[in-house]
Amino acid sequence: MLPPLPAGIRLLGLTGAPGVGKSTLATALELPVVPMDGFHYADVELVRRGLLERKGAPETFDAEGYAALLRRVRSGEPEVVAPVFERGLEQPLAGALRVPPVGTVVTEGNYLLLDQPRWLAVRAEIEVVWHLQVDASIRVERLVARHVRFGKSPAEARAWVRRVDEANARLVDAAASRADSVVDLSGWTPGS
Repeated sequence: MLPPLPAGIRLLGLTGAPGVGKSTLATALELPVVPMDGFHYADVELVRRGLLERKGAPETFDAEGYAALLRRVRSGEPEVVAPVFERGLEQPLAGALRVPPVGTVVTEGNYLLLDQPRWLAVRAEIEVVWHLQVDASIRVERLVARHVRFGKSPAEARAWVRRVDEANARLVDAAASRADSVVDLSGWTPGS
């Protein structure tokens, strides 16, 4: 069961391990959504930094840019346009998502509760954060299916999940105690 939506807040954060259902829940809430994934560094920058093989890890995101955009959203600035992550391209797209200046906005991403200065600056902009959980076997199968859907072979997908996504999942779940609410999505389906 989901907690009630907090009244009168500007930013609600949804966090949890990769594949837990953050994007699905964000969409189901029928509120504007600013995804953290838009702040992935582009592959060219990941190559420059020697991080391409860790794409999706905390250091592969522009956390400072994300915090700055959330600050603008929270202040009600009228013309905020956020980047999105295009899974078909596996790249971020700048200026792709208009964020309305009123009402509650959902932001979702893995590292909203990470205890690192650059991620603490992100957390400082979000009024309420829910940490989402689901059975690990379900989450892993979702991740494998997602990677296959976007071009990896089943073997490549499983290897990526084992090597990258699961390391990130452990890091994200270790920060769950910093959430305002922990929400188990095991029995939840959109529309319920």
